[in-house]
Amino acid sequence: MLWLRYVSLAGLLHFVLAYTTLSDDALRSLPDAGDDFNIDHGKLLAPILVPRVPGTAGSVAVLNHFVDFFRQSLPDWTISFQNSSSTTPTSKGEPVPFVNFVATRDPPWASEGSVGRLALVAHYDSKLEPEGFIGATDSAAPCAMIMHAARSIDQALTEKWAAVQAEGVDDLDEHHGIQVLLLDGEEAFLTWTDEDSLYGARALAEEWETMHNSAMSTYRSPLRSIDLFVLLDLLGAADPTVPSYFKTTHWAYQHLADVEQRLRSLDLLRTSTNRPFLPEKDKKDHERWLGGFIGDDHVPFMQRGVEILHLIAYPFPTTWHTINDDGAHLNIDTVADWAKIVAAFAAEWMDLDEVMARDTPMARAEPLQNHGVELGVGTKDEL
Repeated sequence: MLWLRYVSLAGLLHFVLAYTTLSDDALRSLPDAGDDFNIDHGKLLAPILVPRVPGTAGSVAVLNHFVDFFRQSLPDWTISFQNSSSTTPTSKGEPVPFVNFVATRDPPWASEGSVGRLALVAHYDSKLEPEGFIGATDSAAPCAMIMHAARSIDQALTEKWAAVQAEGVDDLDEHHGIQVLLLDGEEAFLTWTDEDSLYGARALAEEWETMHNSAMSTYRSPLRSIDLFVLLDLLGAADPTVPSYFKTTHWAYQHLADVEQRLRSLDLLRTSTNRPFLPEKDKKDHERWLGGFIGDDHVPFMQRGVEILHLIAYPFPTTWHTINDDGAHLNIDTVADWAKIVAAFAAEWMDLDEVMARDTPMARAEPLQNHGVELGVGTKDEL
């Protein structure tokens, strides 16, 4: 990501959505990550803490990790890939493949284009230089956080939608889907420019804008199906501060800040801090809003009118774009807390309070097995 000057094309009106806060019992039902974020053997995070430059074996290995996780732990999610290729300033005229990972879970009765979706987004690639760069906050840890959040709410989604089907579906507008986007090619290969950055995000936004659902669909394209694009980046260092960047999604930021505050009051987070991760709940219109000044994967979507909730630490971590952005410099308690905060926000968005309040903490996933994925160029393949 890089600082840039940009005026959002999103509308000024807030997106209106029924939003149900979680009860204390539902918050207590959210599972802790356990050892999943251990940097050496954690099932979610450790496999991502490798160099993963687009087009390399490390990138393929991490992509396989995502596939294994969703196939084995979350089999009701639909996995797809959006593939593209591009030359880069360092590729000597040869095309580099970029593979975006997409996992979607819609209500079982929903047809394509009939429901809007919450998108949880991070990039999984790492920088070409410095050699051996890991990018733990940028953005291995955010990918693992999203994986944990998806697993945390999956069983509740199953139970809720089964109950809805048993009672009969009356109004599709009251139900929503959820989508995980793990994007490739965010980092510049040489120097950040409009052309040398955001390779995967640019390709996905362009493709989804031109893909059309049926004429009778509520949402005319996959792009329009995104109700809120929640982008996690540069998270996992101790004592983060994440401002509210956009006025049009400040209402969503406020909900997220409320979630953090309530989890802390119930002693459900690992970290103790005098300053919350999300300190700008009461931000005023006349204060400084930084939305549009940071170049990141949201930009191609924002340019097309998608509403953005940008969860990126500012100031950036001191390890940003240095060889020290590795597992050893993560604060694992902070990683686990972000994962739980995001899971709670997603649960509220998906209206899961009634189900989660009566459930015990959800069971841990079984150890992952390798299924294998190869890089492809130029097509979208659904599994």
